[in-house]
Amino acid sequence: MSGRDAGFDFPGTAPEITGYHGIADIAGVQDLGVGWHATDTGVYLNDPPRGRITTVAFDGAPADHDTPATAEDLQAAIRYVTGADATVTGITSLTRFTDNTRQATTYRQGRVLLAGDAAHVHPPFGGQGLNLSVGDAMNLGWKLAATVRGTAPDGLLDTYTAERHPLGTWVLNWTRAQIAVMRPEPHARALREVVADLARTVDGATYFAKKISGICQRYDLSGDHPLVGASAPDYELADGSRLADHMHDGRALLLASSGARHDLVAPYRDRMRTITTAPLADDAPAAMFVRPDGYVAWAGEPDRDSLDKALQTWLGAPLAHPSRTPEAPAQR
Repeated sequence: MSGRDAGFDFPGTAPEITGYHGIADIAGVQDLGVGWHATDTGVYLNDPPRGRITTVAFDGAPADHDTPATAEDLQAAIRYVTGADATVTGITSLTRFTDNTRQATTYRQGRVLLAGDAAHVHPPFGGQGLNLSVGDAMNLGWKLAATVRGTAPDGLLDTYTAERHPLGTWVLNWTRAQIAVMRPEPHARALREVVADLARTVDGATYFAKKISGICQRYDLSGDHPLVGASAPDYELADGSRLADHMHDGRALLLASSGARHDLVAPYRDRMRTITTAPLADDAPAAMFVRPDGYVAWAGEPDRDSLDKALQTWLGAPLAHPSRTPEAPAQR
C-alpha cells in the first residue's frame, strides 16, 4: 500500500538524471581525475583507493526501475559520462538512483501516518535522507506511544506534520539545488564555481556542514529561551554522566539542578525522568525540559506556571494519584 492508495497527495518534480554508484574492478580509467569532476554529459566521482565510482548522467530517468543494475549498465554509464574506454570486470556493490523529488502534502490522514521515504523522496547527495528519516521516526515514535498509552494531550499527533514537514521541504530544496549546479550547461557551471568558492572559505564550509548534517535544525516551539525548539545539548554533568545517558528509556527529561517543585513534577514521573545533578557548562539554563525525542520544549527558571504549561502541552494531564504510581527506575 502506498501513500497515494491512502489518499495522500505526493507532488514534486520529475527526474532528469540517472546515477550509478559502484564499488567495482574497472580497467581503462587510470587517466581519470580523482574526486568530483564535471563533463559535457554530467559529473562523476572517482575514488581509486576504494575502487569506488559514481556517475551522474543528465539523460533522463532510468528506463527500467525494477531490474537490478548490471556491470554492463555501470560500464556504459562510465563511458558516457567520462569518455574513458572503461571495462568493468567485477562488481562488489552497485546501486542505481535518480532525482525524483516529491513530498506528501501532509504526513497524516486519519489513522495513517507517513515517515521516511513514504513521506518524501529526493536524490541521495549529501546523505541527508538518513538523518531526515530517522528524525521522522524519533519525532513520531514517542507521540504514537503516548497516544496508544492514553496519556497524549489533544492534538499531539498533529504536531508531527507541523514539525517535520518544513524540514522535509528544506532537504528537498537543498538536494534540488545540488542537482541544479551539476547540470552540464554554462549557467549551472558558473553557479557551481561560485558555490565552490564559498565552500572553500571557513565560514562557507562551516555553514554547509551544519546545514547538511542537520545539527542546526530546530522546531518552531513557543518559548523565549534560545534553546527551545533545538536539539538538547549533551551536557556533561557533575556526577560524570552526560545528559544523553539519562534518555535511553524513551521518557522525557527535566534537568533542574536548582530544584523543581515536587508537587508539580511528581505527577509525571511515569513519563519523565528528573535529573538534579548540575551541568558543568556555564551557559546551561537553570532548568530544562527535554522531550523524549531529545528536543528542548522549555528552558529557564523553574517557575510553576511556565513549566506546568510546557508539561501539559507535551506530556498531557498529570496523574490524578501520583503517589500510587510505582517508582520510576533509578537514575544512573
